[in-house]
Amino acid sequence: MIEFTVNGAARSVAAPARTHLADVLREHCGLTGTHLGCEQGVCGACTVMVNGAPTRSCLIYAHEAAGMEVTTIEGLDEDPVAEALRAAFSRHHALQCGYCTPGMMMTARDIVTRLGAVDEDRIRDELAGNLCRCTGYRGIVRAIAEVAASRPASAPLPRRAVPLTPPPAPVIAPSTPMAALPNRLEHRETLAIPLDFAWAILSDPARIAACVPGMTLLRHEGEAVEGEMAVALGPFSARFAGAGTLTLDAATRTGRLRGQGRDGANGAEGEVEWRLEPEGAGAALRVELAWRLTGPLAQFSRPALLRGVVAAMAGEFARNLERQARGEAPAAQPGLWSLLRAWWKGLFGR
Repeated sequence: MIEFTVNGAARSVAAPARTHLADVLREHCGLTGTHLGCEQGVCGACTVMVNGAPTRSCLIYAHEAAGMEVTTIEGLDEDPVAEALRAAFSRHHALQCGYCTPGMMMTARDIVTRLGAVDEDRIRDELAGNLCRCTGYRGIVRAIAEVAASRPASAPLPRRAVPLTPPPAPVIAPSTPMAALPNRLEHRETLAIPLDFAWAILSDPARIAACVPGMTLLRHEGEAVEGEMAVALGPFSARFAGAGTLTLDAATRTGRLRGQGRDGANGAEGEVEWRLEPEGAGAALRVELAWRLTGPLAQFSRPALLRGVVAAMAGEFARNLERQARGEAPAAQPGLWSLLRAWWKGLFGR
């Protein structure tokens, strides 16, 4: 039994755990405005809003949306932003067969409410995960730009500020809550090193960065840090350059890192909190992570796969921490797919 809110109404649906959200919306809720195209997260026709963020409903299991708010194209009937977009789409001949239009409308509304007035190049970047085989996109882009330039007064405030041209060192404000990021993971690792040894490493930004697969620390001054993070998922790879804030508390042996960065059309923001606790002769490392990817890299990545990759990275981080404590160099950084395979084998023992 899955309980969630759909278009403002509480729904309770009985469906197998393997059922995708798109199928539940269409078959159990009768909301056939959500279209299924490729069913691989490529075309964007099935895009809906989950807790206010555009989401491929063919890539998320319905039970993953339990307790969340889902908005489909039917839920935008009386929405002023969607009304303005519908009129603009008509004026600019931004639809033909209409199959992509529900997902396109969801993404268009997100662009308008999140970014406001924005140039056409940025709109095209934001539309990278929504495919249209009819219009050639020109009318769609012009329609969105027109509405974004004069956003209706009743449109909600953006969920987060996104600069049109990201500065070299973007920083997430300290008030940004971890709960606002859609992907979350809690992870625990047992360390075969004494507690004080572990904290000596986890209180040194340079040594922390050396333990994280794909990370390079470029600058550290006070709580401000700048660096790069290399990420590869299948055919997509990116090197995110950005900045953030690092806070440490020796009394509680806790740390927190918040940051964001970009690589072309791909964007990433996240927060990680860690705590060291005594466990026998060693230590336990508890990590809580929250993150968001935007752009093509996010459009082609499944949430469950991302969580597996992040969990694998956390495990490799712990092993590198132990190597540093023994005076050894961190292992050569493996690819994320290699990490994921190792994590999968460890999880299932094969």
